[in-house]
Amino acid sequence: MKESFKAVMFGVITLLTIISCILLNLSREQVVAVTIFASKTAATLLFWRFRLAIGFVGLALLFLFGVLDVAHFIEFAGLDVIIFLIGMMIVIGHLEERGFFEYVLAKIINLARGNPVKTFYLLMISSFIMAALVDEVTSILFVTALVLRVASYSGVSPVPLVIMTVFATNIGSSATVVGNPIGVLIALRADLTFTDFLQWATPMSLLALVLTIILCKGYYKNYIKELKVEAVTSDSEVNRGRVLDWLIFGGTLGGLILHGPIESLLGLEKGVMLIGVALISAGTVLLISRKRAREIVERNVDWWTLAFFITLFASVGTLKYVGVTKLIAEGFIGMGLQGTGLYLTFGYISGFLTALLDNILAVATLIPVVYELGGVGVNIFPYWWALLFSGTFMGNLTPIGSTANIIALGIVERKHRVSFKEWIKIGAAVSFSTLTLALIIMTLRTGMLS
Repeated sequence: MKESFKAVMFGVITLLTIISCILLNLSREQVVAVTIFASKTAATLLFWRFRLAIGFVGLALLFLFGVLDVAHFIEFAGLDVIIFLIGMMIVIGHLEERGFFEYVLAKIINLARGNPVKTFYLLMISSFIMAALVDEVTSILFVTALVLRVASYSGVSPVPLVIMTVFATNIGSSATVVGNPIGVLIALRADLTFTDFLQWATPMSLLALVLTIILCKGYYKNYIKELKVEAVTSDSEVNRGRVLDWLIFGGTLGGLILHGPIESLLGLEKGVMLIGVALISAGTVLLISRKRAREIVERNVDWWTLAFFITLFASVGTLKYVGVTKLIAEGFIGMGLQGTGLYLTFGYISGFLTALLDNILAVATLIPVVYELGGVGVNIFPYWWALLFSGTFMGNLTPIGSTANIIALGIVERKHRVSFKEWIKIGAAVSFSTLTLALIIMTLRTGMLS
């Protein structure tokens, strides 16, 4: 897409947003906030590599037009989420550098013993587990490298296998708090614990994985028969011991699982130890690293993305501050839907936003809407899970639906072309079926039938 055409599209979107706001009779502050948010979102999607610069400019405009002040910026910036992600990035980055995840994946894949169907199952399950226990970005980097190796050895295109493992990665990222940044965002905003995720999200994610495996196996049955795998080895299998790595990984995971009971025992506010565990683990890693501590922080923390998140959270917070999210919530209620009807509508709209935008952007935008729904008497507990599942499962619909998709395609497209049509044919079946299953089961589990 030519830059001039993108610029025209940006101008058209901005103009249409202003006209729509005026026709809806929004206040001056609401028009400004919505226009800046829509323009910033459009510019981010059209000029993705400049997203941080766009975020900074958008944030500055909110200040300049008087719809955001410093005090509310600090409130909306999501520093709790940012601090948690910094801590986890340090821990994961340290283990990644030591070859820990490469070692674990090598051990898992060798269980296939060259059987094509077993290889398929293990790659899907490994993608799911890695995303759930680490995060979707780290997981997809290692899984994609392994997939390229398997495809090369088998003499087949890696594209179908990459698409399938991305599906499993996105689904696995919903299973725990740490699998996806939107899980962290939802957990901290809804006061949900790691145990809550194990109770409500993990079983649903496992069912979605089973459904995805069935769909992919049927769709790619001839391709799967051609898969072969040799014994996978890594330097990490023959180098230093793994005891310390397992202690760091297990200790961090255990602390995250138990953060709720620890908070209750110590009389702490909900979510405090979720952040505390990440910081304690990160501090331990930096102490162990000694002279390399500074290098680990500089190399493994994605400061670019975190800075972009801050601008995004502040922009979304401004929409709530000026009353726009309340209008959106009233729009949902104004549809005349209640109970299951309202819930399903919200879930599918959230899913489409995820598929068309980015899951972080979509979920961050809709969290204030969930709050507003709660303010008018709606039981919002199921809505948090609808946001989680729509933000992860529907990320499988399009190549830009999640960060994992973009990263995997960026690696594969260096040598292999991945068409939008090729992705969406199976992506539509997987995303719609898994989200529908999730919404129906959550409706039944929470007693929302009406």
